[in-house]
Amino acid sequence: MHTHKLVTQSPFGAAQGMKTGLRVFLMFLMGAGLMCATALAAPPAGAKASDASAKAAQATFVGADTCATCHEEVSKGFASNPHTKMSMMHGNANGVTCENCHGAGSDHVAGGGDVTKIFDPAKASAKDVDARCLTCHAGTHPDFQRSPHAKANVSCISCHSIHQSKEDALLKAPQPTLCFQCHNDTKPQFDMAFHHPVNEGVVKCSDCHDVHGTFQANNLKMTVDQNMICTKCHTDVRGPFVYEHAPVRAETCLACHSPHGSQNARMLNMPNINVLCNQCHSAVGAGAIHGQGEGSSDSVPCTSCHTYIHGSNLSVAFLR
Repeated sequence: MHTHKLVTQSPFGAAQGMKTGLRVFLMFLMGAGLMCATALAAPPAGAKASDASAKAAQATFVGADTCATCHEEVSKGFASNPHTKMSMMHGNANGVTCENCHGAGSDHVAGGGDVTKIFDPAKASAKDVDARCLTCHAGTHPDFQRSPHAKANVSCISCHSIHQSKEDALLKAPQPTLCFQCHNDTKPQFDMAFHHPVNEGVVKCSDCHDVHGTFQANNLKMTVDQNMICTKCHTDVRGPFVYEHAPVRAETCLACHSPHGSQNARMLNMPNINVLCNQCHSAVGAGAIHGQGEGSSDSVPCTSCHTYIHGSNLSVAFLR
């Protein structure tokens, strides 16, 4: 009599077989992926030769002395140019004066002065010129790209003479002559009876404006307190005060004053001070508070009593 035993497959063994097959399949996929990646990364046939030829054709520095053999009129007196400091910073190395801005000049020289083999700012776009200058000056002028000048394609060389100038910062002309070449709408304001002494050379445009760009309108310089642009000179109204005139703090000095020029001796936005005050204090202008009668405020200046209109340490009404 034979006893037959039921033969079954162990579930554990089946799981082991499945895991082994899965590992083999995953290893196959990884191998195929690596082969594809290697194929994609491999340079095409002949690429090494082309890369080598490109490097061989790449221009190299020739030095400022070589540039001077043809550009003597430019190199003459260049030792006093601020850009010459770059040469001293780099141990008088070649390529840190002329070629620092114009690019390596070996191809230019080999081509007998071929102008297509060198960077010429005079023939380049404003954007390319600015990019070349900002490779060194970006830290000093980080906001230039957002400035109205940059947006209007006014490049660095529109205002600066890179090779030589008798003016500060290599300007092409002194202030305000340089600024008035474009801002001729502002020039007449400095001819008014009362104006900041810009034409007289006492105040410069750059004392109040940062021409290389700010976050303020009209390229006004930025300070923690915007009134500091004015109060750095007008220290008598600087404060701080116990009682502040709200417009001075909220709208700055420009709320009442026209900084370039005015018909008013205090350079107010309006010739008559009472008209200016009544823009906010209309009830006072009608005589409702002072009780002096209709129109009396036109004959008596507000500042006859409210002397400390910028701020006071004694009176909330800014009385003397």
